[in-house]
Amino acid sequence: MRNAVLFCFLILIPCSLRAQDKKGDWKALYALHSGEKIVLIETGMKKHVGTFSTVTEETLQMREGSNDIGIPKENVARVTVLDKSHRGRNALILGAVGAGAGAGIGAAASGCSNTPGTFSFCGFGRGVAVGLGGLVGLAGGAGIGAAIPSHPTIYRAEYTNSNAPR
Repeated sequence: MRNAVLFCFLILIPCSLRAQDKKGDWKALYALHSGEKIVLIETGMKKHVGTFSTVTEETLQMREGSNDIGIPKENVARVTVLDKSHRGRNALILGAVGAGAGAGIGAAASGCSNTPGTFSFCGFGRGVAVGLGGLVGLAGGAGIGAAIPSHPTIYRAEYTNSNAPR
């Protein structure tokens, strides 16, 4: 059994590595459309919220309030798009996962035990335990899914260690 679990993990590692996006590519900003809402964080941690205008190899142009600003590429730490929020989708997915896990735990906990001092749903019946576990799991999973930040990061600058020897 342990070997089967290890085999599954080894099979899934390459899949998860391929799923990771490379966010350090400045060219990804060319996919943005003029007028999209973005958040830009500078390397000095200054935050700009506004609408995207254009991008060149050297700068990113955006409108913040009534001002047009241009930020040089070397000052951009991260660019996130605000238009595409997936909180509802995340809440549904994790709510369903939580409901399934809660129902399974409820079914496992509904078995009667003769050991004194243990918690069991012996008097309620298995259906009530499964339903209650599913409901608690649904609420927990949906809450966690809604809390996960879901705005996609389009660009994240590569970290450079300024203390590294040259």
